[in-house]
Amino acid sequence: MSISNAPLRGILFFPVTPFDAAGAVDTGLLAEHIESRMPYSPGAVFAACGTGEFHALSAAEAASVMRATVAAVNGRVPVIAGTGGPLGHAIEIAKAAAADGADALLILPPYLVVGNSAGTAAYVEAILEASGLEAILYHRASGALVPATLERLLRHPLVVGFKDGVGDVGLAQELVLTARASGRDDLQLFNGLLTAEWTQGAYRALGIPLYSSAAFAMAPAVATAYYDAYTSGDEARRLEILERFYLPLVKLRDEVPGFGVALIKAGLRLGGMDVGGVRPPLTDPDPRQTDQLERILAIGKELAA
Repeated sequence: MSISNAPLRGILFFPVTPFDAAGAVDTGLLAEHIESRMPYSPGAVFAACGTGEFHALSAAEAASVMRATVAAVNGRVPVIAGTGGPLGHAIEIAKAAAADGADALLILPPYLVVGNSAGTAAYVEAILEASGLEAILYHRASGALVPATLERLLRHPLVVGFKDGVGDVGLAQELVLTARASGRDDLQLFNGLLTAEWTQGAYRALGIPLYSSAAFAMAPAVATAYYDAYTSGDEARRLEILERFYLPLVKLRDEVPGFGVALIKAGLRLGGMDVGGVRPPLTDPDPRQTDQLERILAIGKELAA
């Protein structure tokens, strides 16, 4: 389904990628993970993206995650496949996504090198040409955009949005204004910062209404409670959830670089779904951090109830 013709609504679900005891991708458990969250009505499912450890997957593994996700979702909502990294790797995954039924791509940054704005645009255009799928641009790291680059890419009909992972409020505002000036009313604008609920109040004011929810993969009830407060304008409820659940979660996340995904997987294990740990270079929480996460999740359960 075209996400430009049917704008995304609801929480955007970023599943983890489960690994079995031997360290291999467990697509059966992935399907169970996805199915367990569908009753909470996510607006779309983003397969093998940041929360799904795209950085640690081979092209074949990323393709298998995407196929399993498409099968599990079974047309109920759009499936957006992560791609990026080395150009050949990105094109291989993008072609697989197109062949196996994904609805769109989230284009993550190139690997290692940082090109100029023309090179960044050419990287995206090569992936679009290879796949023919609509795509959301992930503005971060070596894929960071400047207004001129975004203006060029928005001329391509397959570019249907951008996701901000930089956190520069002034630049984000300028990119929003660039998107508005393009005259396209089909664009999807996302907050893609870590634990995006924490900053979404500010991003909404910039004109960026959508956000990634990694927490939804771990604690769908509390993530849904936040979303309901956010969309209904219940500021007292929204701020209570931020203060009691997201603030301690963010503080725990910030103890270790790259800890966001590890905490989400640990939370799933605490909930009885053995999705395995994270692959290097990420690291799993220690017993003290796991106990602290368990207390945070208990508060979240109380808030959701």
